[in-house]
Amino acid sequence: MALSARSGVKEKPMNDSPRMLVRLHDVDLTLADPAQDFHGRKVVDRNGEEVGDVVGLIIDEDLRRVRLLEIQSGGASDDLRSTQVLPIDVIIAVDDRSVRISPDRLKVASGPIYYRDVLPERPYYASIYSYYDCPPFWWPGYTYPELVAET
Repeated sequence: MALSARSGVKEKPMNDSPRMLVRLHDVDLTLADPAQDFHGRKVVDRNGEEVGDVVGLIIDEDLRRVRLLEIQSGGASDDLRSTQVLPIDVIIAVDDRSVRISPDRLKVASGPIYYRDVLPERPYYASIYSYYDCPPFWWPGYTYPELVAET
């Protein structure tokens, strides 16, 4: 089944306390929508060029929604690989094997590095959303992207 992105569910604005973001594999939770489990899928850019692999999901612990994808790319050894995070908002299509994103491969490669052993604070996430020109999920009026079946 192939999915594409469209405007989705408008979320209620956050109060002053930020929602807790966690790596899915670090907690005993399941996603509210199991179709959003993109682990192991290839990530390709809008031109069809391979960007990397989805190696993790960073989720909103309260709503159990994916907020960011952990993407690993680079060389064959761990020393040569880098990890970036991408807001789910950059997804333009999903199928059984891949996730297609709007930024090109070079933009992702030039993006902020993500260190998997440290769960960042809100300023880091704000820089990610800004880098990819996406409104952060905690802004008033934010609409969660909806992935729908392509026909």
